[in-house]
Amino acid sequence: MSLDFLQHRFIENADREAIVWDHAGYTYAWLTEQMKEWERKIREKEIKHGTVVVLEADFSPISVALFLVLLKQRCIVVPLTSAATAMRDMFLEIAQGEVVVRVDNKDETEIVRLPRLADHKMYHELKRRRHPGMVLFSSGSTGKSKAAVHDVTPLLDKFKVPRPPLRSISFLLFDHIGGINTMLYVLSNGGCLITVNDRNPDKVLEAVQKNKVELLPVTPTFLNLVLISEAYQRYDLSSLKMITYGTEPMPESTLKRFHKLFPNLRLQQTYGLSEIGIMRSKSETSDSLWVKIGGEDYETRVVDGILHIKARSAMLGYLNAPSPFTEDGWFNTNDRVEVRDEYIRFLGRDSEIINVGGEKVYPAEVESVIQEVDNVAEVTVYGEKNAIMGNITCARVSMRKQEDPKNFSSRIKYYCKRQLEKYKVPVKIHILQEKQHSQRFKKKRTTETPT
Repeated sequence: MSLDFLQHRFIENADREAIVWDHAGYTYAWLTEQMKEWERKIREKEIKHGTVVVLEADFSPISVALFLVLLKQRCIVVPLTSAATAMRDMFLEIAQGEVVVRVDNKDETEIVRLPRLADHKMYHELKRRRHPGMVLFSSGSTGKSKAAVHDVTPLLDKFKVPRPPLRSISFLLFDHIGGINTMLYVLSNGGCLITVNDRNPDKVLEAVQKNKVELLPVTPTFLNLVLISEAYQRYDLSSLKMITYGTEPMPESTLKRFHKLFPNLRLQQTYGLSEIGIMRSKSETSDSLWVKIGGEDYETRVVDGILHIKARSAMLGYLNAPSPFTEDGWFNTNDRVEVRDEYIRFLGRDSEIINVGGEKVYPAEVESVIQEVDNVAEVTVYGEKNAIMGNITCARVSMRKQEDPKNFSSRIKYYCKRQLEKYKVPVKIHILQEKQHSQRFKKKRTTETPT
């Protein structure tokens, strides 16, 4: 069984804390007993091998136990969180969910069987292999959400090699490849998963202080919010050994400012996708955006500036889109990169690059510059169609505190003109009041002009 190694680790670490939830700790012995109890319940409910089970939950003791038991029973698990509420019914239909298991914020469960029979060919393949499966939906921030189907067995293999046990916050969500990766890393090494039900900077950093957290996996957007809120001044973060960041481009100005505040804290860029899993990575330095990626069972190549990856843990395919793999098994990430020896630097998604009169503008570069301007809270750079230049560079900016919008826009343009080539300087700046990030603390990107 693919989970045997995990259960052995749980027995070895029986007395250690596995999960902290709602201010209480749960040991590996408790988790082992809960898994046995849920195996019995799953059999009673006749949830059999190959059943497509939609698990609606956030990280909690019961949801973690259930997730692992469903994999052990070789079910096909579709994790969903409240961040996907607006798309829930559509996701259930696309995934062909046969059973829904809901775990509420009191850690109580409800099991509902749906009048549907899952018959997708990839599900049949998982049943033939007698392997557990998982379906992950992309965020859809730049287009339609895609449903990636995984054989979980190769995804689990990388966790068989022992690593240091760490106390980590479960910041990335339960239905995100990064969140699942954090959970499996922590549990496979006898660490402790610290759950949070509110992911704003103060609540997260309070949890770091209270639980002596060592690893904090977050997004660049979250680190920017930590800086502008100055939450880092209100808590003791001395237990932290490492912060990892990924899911979107990191503004260089944000990284350098954070490193300056915490020079002894390791800042590590990570890279992964719903389609291929999370790769091992190593940043050149804590304040550098140059990173090595790869590790066991991964190969990389760069074709016309675009990163391609071949991975043993790659998905079987999409439920609702054509296969994105080349004939020889390479996945086109659509991430544009620069290469320097063994290191690469991510410039942004190819679809987000703005072509201004034949010149390329990378939003992350311009955002990094604007982020340095006093009183800027959040910024999103995008392109707008233009009859003469093809496109022009524009920006949505929100303030930390109120000031005259015209003066604010003028200051931004003046600073950009001193730091950037002319075609990169935003022609239009829209001042917004609302947040520019999603529940996943990831920047919202759209090509639409704000009204």
